[in-house]
Amino acid sequence: MAKNRVRLIPLGGLGEIGKNMLVVEHQDDILVVDAGLMFPENEMLGVDLVIPDVSYLVERKDKIRGIIITHGHEDHTGALPYVLPRLNAPIFATKLTRGLISVKLKEHRLLDKAQLNAIQAGDELNLGSFRLEFFHVSHSIPDGVGVAFHTPVGIIVHSGDFKFDHTPVDGRRTDFAKLSQLGGQGVLALLSDSTNAETPGYTPSEKMVSEMFDRVFPKAPGRIIVATFASNISRIQQVIEAAIKHDRRVGIVGRSMVENVRMARDLGYLEVPEGVLLKTEEINRLPGEKVAIVTTGSQGEPTSALARMANGDFRQLQIEKDDTVIISARPIPGNEELVNHIINNLFKLGADVLYDQLLDVHVSGHASQEEEKLMLNLLRPRYFIPIHGEYRHLMLHAKLAFEVGVPPNNILVIENGQVVEFGQHGARLDGTVPAGYVLVDGIGVGDVGQVVLRDRRLLSQDGVVIVTITVDKQTGRPLTEPDIISRGFVYEREAEGLLEAAREQVTAALEDSVSHTAEWSFINTRIKETLGKFFYDRTHRRPMVLPVVMEV
Repeated sequence: MAKNRVRLIPLGGLGEIGKNMLVVEHQDDILVVDAGLMFPENEMLGVDLVIPDVSYLVERKDKIRGIIITHGHEDHTGALPYVLPRLNAPIFATKLTRGLISVKLKEHRLLDKAQLNAIQAGDELNLGSFRLEFFHVSHSIPDGVGVAFHTPVGIIVHSGDFKFDHTPVDGRRTDFAKLSQLGGQGVLALLSDSTNAETPGYTPSEKMVSEMFDRVFPKAPGRIIVATFASNISRIQQVIEAAIKHDRRVGIVGRSMVENVRMARDLGYLEVPEGVLLKTEEINRLPGEKVAIVTTGSQGEPTSALARMANGDFRQLQIEKDDTVIISARPIPGNEELVNHIINNLFKLGADVLYDQLLDVHVSGHASQEEEKLMLNLLRPRYFIPIHGEYRHLMLHAKLAFEVGVPPNNILVIENGQVVEFGQHGARLDGTVPAGYVLVDGIGVGDVGQVVLRDRRLLSQDGVVIVTITVDKQTGRPLTEPDIISRGFVYEREAEGLLEAAREQVTAALEDSVSHTAEWSFINTRIKETLGKFFYDRTHRRPMVLPVVMEV
């Protein structure tokens, strides 16, 4: 690569919510910004998580000088346990973010091998041919940063997830002064958070949630159960402060929540007076009006504490009629059905449930349109690349950039895998690299692909029919009547006639073949074609047909 060229390559986070990862490359030096996960889409049946395809980085892992993590949310850190063993690169993150990463890597037994380095807002760091400056941004989690990359071709700014909150929970506002200073130096390109680009005005302050807690807590007749992300340290702090104010003690429920609270207290990011926290076994001993609980499950995750409570499957804690449940998060796109199912079950158990459509139980951590324009005006970039959002968010953010004066030819709406090269010529698109989905299913990473998902979709639609038959090794003629088993297609006791007719179809098809052969592929195809047509003619369904052929 030429000395005066820098390449930006998004491997995730563009055209989607989550899975954020960006590559910044100059000659033999590569920096990676974030390594996030995404929840699976509805058609990704059985898949647990989606992470970026890092094959481009694996081929160049000796050039990676560091992985910069902007803040501690899962859509920016969640892929680390899966990609770190393949990249073996040092991680740079603020103290709280590093703590959250440590909890995650410890769970995956990777902490001893990880190279975790602490940085803070205001720091400068030299990595390869890059000089990095970190600046504080307000978000829904403390210790978030944006990054200014001083490169041989100019300053490139990555906003991180941000909003301009004047009353944040931790008291630390987005660093206007640094943004203005960078703008004065001249910014070549800005990559900015687009998540709320379709929301007009300004994003409300986190203070609104505290005010809502102050209205709900004194009126609740029994326990208050607040579900939020385990990494949302600011929201946990708000619950603790409201509980103290209204004479309640606090129970922390959910393994990841317990681990993160312990870590945040140790690092000084959670202020919890002695005697406020309850052990799980102590929660049921106090009167309900003296208890508040913070738990996982705001996204309807089936194994989370709140989901198990809603299903009556949580031994330590049962939902009671006087309970007030607050779901303090918005469903991530694709999770709405899971969240609605939990809400319905909680109502059935007699709880009063408060969620986003009813009350201001959550505010976004992302900038709305006026704040996005303010970021653009402070930095005054020559080029603008919207990041972190679905395609409509990127396009709407691009329109905002045009409104504040960025020339339309200098606004680059790109997709994952597209390469943007900056050099003497300015900016240009320079091909693509692999940047698809890698699916995590159980302990398997990447072993579930489109073929497996297609089979799962077929199975979920019309079921499966398994045909077992013994044939002559020489001629391929059937020696026994085929045995047919169905699952998810028809109830066998009520469809004996259908399955009996199917057996006759298979036998006749193999007996009547013009050129008999014992070749497995021929017999397999013949059975599939015969039964596929037969079942569709009789039922208008297309089950997956799996022949099992034994030769004698």
